[in-house]
Amino acid sequence: MLKTPITVLSEVGRVSDEEAQQQVERIVHSNSLRGSSTLQQLLRYLVSRYLEGSTDFLKEYTIGLEAFGRKPDFDPRTDTIVRVQTHRLRQKLRDFYGQEGIHDRILIEIPKGQYGPVIRLKDEAESPKPESSEAVVREDPNATAPADEVDTTVNVDQQLPRKTTLLKSAVLALLLAAALISGFFLGSVRSKSSATGIGIASANSVDPVKKFWAAFLQGDRAPIIAYPNAVFLLDDSNDLLRFRQGASDSRGARVEEHLAQQFASNPALVKDAGALYYEDGYTGTGELQGVAALAQLFAEMGLKPIIKTSRNVTPEDLQEHSVILLGSPFQNVAVGQLFAEGDFAFDNPDSHREQWRAVILNAHPQKGESATYHTERDAKTQVLKVDYSLISIQPGVVQGHRIAVLGGLDTKGTEGVTRFMATADGIQALTAALAAKGISLTGEMPYFQALVRVQLEKGDMVLKTDLTAIHPLPHSK
Repeated sequence: MLKTPITVLSEVGRVSDEEAQQQVERIVHSNSLRGSSTLQQLLRYLVSRYLEGSTDFLKEYTIGLEAFGRKPDFDPRTDTIVRVQTHRLRQKLRDFYGQEGIHDRILIEIPKGQYGPVIRLKDEAESPKPESSEAVVREDPNATAPADEVDTTVNVDQQLPRKTTLLKSAVLALLLAAALISGFFLGSVRSKSSATGIGIASANSVDPVKKFWAAFLQGDRAPIIAYPNAVFLLDDSNDLLRFRQGASDSRGARVEEHLAQQFASNPALVKDAGALYYEDGYTGTGELQGVAALAQLFAEMGLKPIIKTSRNVTPEDLQEHSVILLGSPFQNVAVGQLFAEGDFAFDNPDSHREQWRAVILNAHPQKGESATYHTERDAKTQVLKVDYSLISIQPGVVQGHRIAVLGGLDTKGTEGVTRFMATADGIQALTAALAAKGISLTGEMPYFQALVRVQLEKGDMVLKTDLTAIHPLPHSK
C-alpha cells in the first residue's frame, strides 16, 4: 500500500497562525466555496489540525469522525465521503487561486497523496507541488493514501467535475461550432458550383463514404444529427451531480428536494449540496468530435444536417428525416428508446455507478467473438487504453427513413466509431465484412449491427479503430 507523504515546511518564510486563519476565512467566503458548507467545514478542520501540528495523524477514518460526524462504525471502504470531499476541496482551492485569489500572498493547498494541507507564502511555491524545494517529504509508516492516489475507480457520481474542466468543454464546444459553420459554408459553396443533382452525385461517387451515406439517407437533404446532453443537478458552487432518471424540468429550474433525493445517482451528496438546479448543457468531447466529423462530411455532400440534442428529437423529426444518434443509451435517451433489438446490446450492471462499468453484450457469439466487451485500462496507471463501440443501421419509425446509432461505452469510443464511419478505411472494412456474409451494400441498405474496437492513447486520443464483429439485424418495417 502506498504511504501518505507528510510535508514539513522549513522555518524560512513560515506563515503565522493568525495569517493562516485569515486566509482560510477569505477562501471560505469566496465564490469558490460559498454555499458549500461541507467543504468550508473540511477546510477549517484540516487547517486547524495543521496549526496544532497534528497532521501526521490525519487518516480517512479520523476525518470521517471528527470533520463529518460519522459514527464509530464508519467504514471508509464503503462510505467515500472523505476522499470525495477532499478531492472536491483540492480542486476548489485550485479554482480559487486561479481566479479570486490569483494575487493572494498566502497559499493553501492539499497536495495529492495526503490529507494534510500545506500553507506557505506564494512566492516560495510558484509550482505548488509537495516535492518542491521548500518542503522536506517523509513517509508516515502508518498512513493510508487517499483513494484518488490508490483507487482510481471512484464513481463518477461521487467525483464531481471542476469548473476548469467544464470551461474547457465549453471552449471546445465553441471551437467545434466554428468548425461546423465553416463546414456548412464550404458545403454550400460546393453545392452551388455543381450542376449535378446532390443526391445522384453522392450516390454515384467513387468515394465509398459518401456513397454509403447517400444510400443510407435516400435523398434526405436535412438528416438529424442528435448528440446526448445528460441531465445533472447543479449546486451553487457550480458542481454537478449526476441525475440518471426520473422527473426533470427545464434548464435552470429549481429541483424539488424530494426529487433530487429520489432520482440523483448519489443521494448522499444531494443531502449536503444545498439548492440544486437542472443543468443539461454539457456533453462529452467525443460526441462533439463526432458531430463535427459528420457535419463536415454532409456539408461536402451538399446536405444541410439539423444538429440538436437528443432530448429535443421530436416525433416529427423521426417521421420526416433519417436520424443519426451519437452516444450510448446511458447518455443519449433517444438511443435508449430507439435502439433496435439485435445480438448486441449495451448493459450496465450497476445503474447508479456508470464510470467505465458498462459493457456491450453479445447474445450469439460467433467464432472468435466474446460474449462481453468492456473498456480496458492500464493495470498500473488505470488510464483508458481501449473502448468498444456499436454501429446500428436500422429502419426508422416510418418507411423511407432510417436510424443510425454510433455509440461507445466511453465518450471517446463514440468519437472513434464516428471517425470509423466517416473514413474510407472504415467503410471499406464494413463493406468487406458484409460481403463475407453474403450481404451487399449495392441496392437497398441492409440493416446490421457492428462492433468496433477503439484504441486510445492517454485516455482521450483515438489512435486506431478496428472492426471486430458484424451481425445482421432482422429486416423489419
